[in-house]
Amino acid sequence: MDKSLIRNFSIIAHIDHGKSTLADRILELTGAVDKRHKGSQLLDDMDLERERGITIKASMVRLAYKSRDGKEYVLNLIDTPGHVDFTYEVSKSLAACEGAVLVVDAGQGIEAQTVANYYLAMENDLEIIPVLNKIDLVSIDIPKAQKQITTVLGFKEEDIILASAKDGTGVEDILERIIQVIPAPKGEESKALKALVFDCRFDAYKGVVVFVRIVDGVITPSTQLKMMHSGQVYKIEELGVFKNLKYFAVETLTCGEVGYFTANIREPRDIIIGDTITDVKNPCKDVFPGYRQPKPLVFCGIYPVNSGDFTELRDAMDKLKLSDASFVFEPENSQSFGSGFRCGFLGLLHMEIVQERLEREYNLNLILTVPNVVYRVVMNNGEEIEVDTPAKLPAVQDIREAFEPYASLLMIIPVDTIELVCDFTKSRRGVFQSNEYLSEDRVKLTFSIPLSDIIVDFYDRIKSLTRGYGSLDYEFKEYLPTKLVKLDILLNGQICDAFSSLMCKDKAYSRAHALVSKLKELIPRQLFEVSLQAAIGSQILASDKIRCVGKHVTAKCYGGDITRKRKLWEEQKKGKKRLKQFGKVEIPQEAFLEVLKI
Repeated sequence: MDKSLIRNFSIIAHIDHGKSTLADRILELTGAVDKRHKGSQLLDDMDLERERGITIKASMVRLAYKSRDGKEYVLNLIDTPGHVDFTYEVSKSLAACEGAVLVVDAGQGIEAQTVANYYLAMENDLEIIPVLNKIDLVSIDIPKAQKQITTVLGFKEEDIILASAKDGTGVEDILERIIQVIPAPKGEESKALKALVFDCRFDAYKGVVVFVRIVDGVITPSTQLKMMHSGQVYKIEELGVFKNLKYFAVETLTCGEVGYFTANIREPRDIIIGDTITDVKNPCKDVFPGYRQPKPLVFCGIYPVNSGDFTELRDAMDKLKLSDASFVFEPENSQSFGSGFRCGFLGLLHMEIVQERLEREYNLNLILTVPNVVYRVVMNNGEEIEVDTPAKLPAVQDIREAFEPYASLLMIIPVDTIELVCDFTKSRRGVFQSNEYLSEDRVKLTFSIPLSDIIVDFYDRIKSLTRGYGSLDYEFKEYLPTKLVKLDILLNGQICDAFSSLMCKDKAYSRAHALVSKLKELIPRQLFEVSLQAAIGSQILASDKIRCVGKHVTAKCYGGDITRKRKLWEEQKKGKKRLKQFGKVEIPQEAFLEVLKI
């Protein structure tokens, strides 16, 4: 194939700015989908993506486009997610491209993730094409949106393409600009094979499908491949490209092309996203440094409701990690739930998505524990340890100093909500850093804030305070000193480790009362009285009781001396006492999920 006719590009944007809709229009314009089969979010192949209206997984497709200059080009399109929790999907997709289409909603303007994705593309030294989308909306001010793009991102006004992905306006102009601006891939066929593994997925019929970008050399079905980082050697079973939303087998993949291969890979964990592939007989000398492994920011335990499903859960997680390299897990045991996994996520939405995918795609029934961030603790002997679960926190007398992670928080909000947003952020221990007015009605705020205070419901609260017009992005900044404590929930004097959590001492009292009152509502009444307590060590911060279910044991006594009734009451009291000793408190799964939202 003529390398000069290949263009590799991604579509990047903030969440809900029209990336997937634009990808749909490009697929239709290039004839990749039959008009009879066209639909919305064609590249979002998960039911979960369509239901939530968000892209979770980056999707790649090969397109054929006949340009106005009469030549036929091959376009390799990667549609990427927009939510901050899936930034890793964006970064690894951009590494396989030479250019990016940056989409901005004409009604919303530049948002936090727009800026973050712009800088990601700049770091990868990509050609960026700015597109102002949704110009068909009635209540928009196009000159104002254009001014924002030129002021904040530094583009020239004539470079901005006006488009409407919904009705197809400007889509052909975008494709023409891609051909003109984005360079053809570099590389030489004569060199030793060098290819980048940028994605993986598990197919029920093909097994592990590995997506690669060929940088140098040629791959044929007879090529014996070697993974440079893992050292594994594979014989190709099928070589092909993902074209028109289907797998197509091909005889060769040359430098500059993007394709896939299957190789009867038995162990999914052998595949490392970002690995370098070469030919066993003629290996390349240098390798790609690999993707910067994302550090999980949120940790929680995932356990099967039925302990017999542990093996199925482990296999499901291995397969899920193929399509989500930012998801990490390791086995752990809990007193309450038995065997399970300690899992790391990039954010709370990422955690929710993983849970839903495991339950839907692999038919599992799961319980999640309270999420925590990773704290650092310096022991009295000078040893430094990382604590990502309450069980790992050493005794108070052994701790010299504790540190918690802080994030740099970027928010773009309407000017009239500054006071509300600043007050709320400061209530979450945020420290104001700077502000910058992007236009008459939009302002950019920067805060330093503890990561533990933004992982749960911070994004939802900001959206509520700004009437849906606010957006945020955050990244890990540094570790700062804190007073770290472990808050335990006791049920009848027994610690329930599923509800244990790590937090700053200043928040413990209010959190303890909120947890106890919430659990009193959620835990159903038992045949015996349940004592609820929230404690730090031996200090009880909050306490309440769940009354037992009453039984009218004297209903059959219709007369006679009072001693008959007293005798029955005494018998009942003994039974209740015995139940309280040996009875197990039944906690519904909803309780674990509701506690996450407190």
